[in-house]
Amino acid sequence: MKEFSIGDHLISKTSKPFVVAEMSGNHNQSLETALSIVDAAAKAGAHAIKLQTYTADTMTLNVDRNEFKILDKKSLWYGRRLYELYREAHTPWEWHEPIMRRAKELGIICFSAPFDETAVDFLETLNVPAYKIASFENTDVRLLRRVARTKKPVIISTGMASLNDLELMVNTMREEKCENFILLKCTSAYPAQPSDANLRTLPHLSAMFDCPVGLSDHTMGVGVAIAAVALGAVIIEKHFTLSRAAGGVDAAFSLEPEELKLLVSESEKAWQSLGRVNYKTSNIEEKSKQFRRSIYFSQDMKTGDIITEAAVRCVRPGYGLPIKHYDALIGLKLKRSVSKGEAVKWDVFV
Repeated sequence: MKEFSIGDHLISKTSKPFVVAEMSGNHNQSLETALSIVDAAAKAGAHAIKLQTYTADTMTLNVDRNEFKILDKKSLWYGRRLYELYREAHTPWEWHEPIMRRAKELGIICFSAPFDETAVDFLETLNVPAYKIASFENTDVRLLRRVARTKKPVIISTGMASLNDLELMVNTMREEKCENFILLKCTSAYPAQPSDANLRTLPHLSAMFDCPVGLSDHTMGVGVAIAAVALGAVIIEKHFTLSRAAGGVDAAFSLEPEELKLLVSESEKAWQSLGRVNYKTSNIEEKSKQFRRSIYFSQDMKTGDIITEAAVRCVRPGYGLPIKHYDALIGLKLKRSVSKGEAVKWDVFV
């Protein structure tokens, strides 16, 4: 599996997870809020902040038909017209440059998800270091090709994708000589439930397409994201807001600053804990041998004495012979005297 970098971060199982804070429309049409979100993401330790690049007009039509309304009563956006929703949620294109400049000043990577080819053209003028393909665009072959041709890393969310769709994405990337791509497991529900995450897909997805994988997570909290790291996720993406109480199109399922900080630290701990296949005592465990039982002399004995069950005991600490040798010791003869509390060693026997 090929390794590559986004900015100065190596995307690899040998590197700590790449944590992406998704701004989405949580700026609530305030550039000041958008810049504060960048500040908070950097302070929390996120490795990247991600934008979305579209306008209401590049996303949909301004018409009042039911097909263009959200009629799912369980949706956060029930009753909204698509055009109105995207007009509220979009990040004005003239904001991209100051947002990216702020991110650069703070040492955090900034990239975006374009939703059509014109957005890619615009983002290329800003020299973004990577691209994200959102789940709802993951079968848009024209967009996939345009992004692949930039020769920059591409992160693709796989929400709603069938196996045929996945093959289309990967084949399109590779036909355009783009090998630096990552597939993100994603459940396109807002919010999503942990029971719908199906994280066991991650290692299978990676093996099937010989590529790194990650998670675009819309569940509440950080538990699902941490679990994903244990199953091989090298990228974790979560929506981010300064405050859920402040509202916003995606605020209800977004992390707040302290939660993002927790995600960064705990995902790194999860990655560190994976280690390697190992059945040997680690160096750090050597100090704990004191608390393991081993065989010690329980009385003073003279040269030539025979070992009986009364003469030895299995006690802590663990510096004597292992307990597995207990039966073999009974009946052996001492070649020198020993004292109570002395660790039993083979060299004291005839």
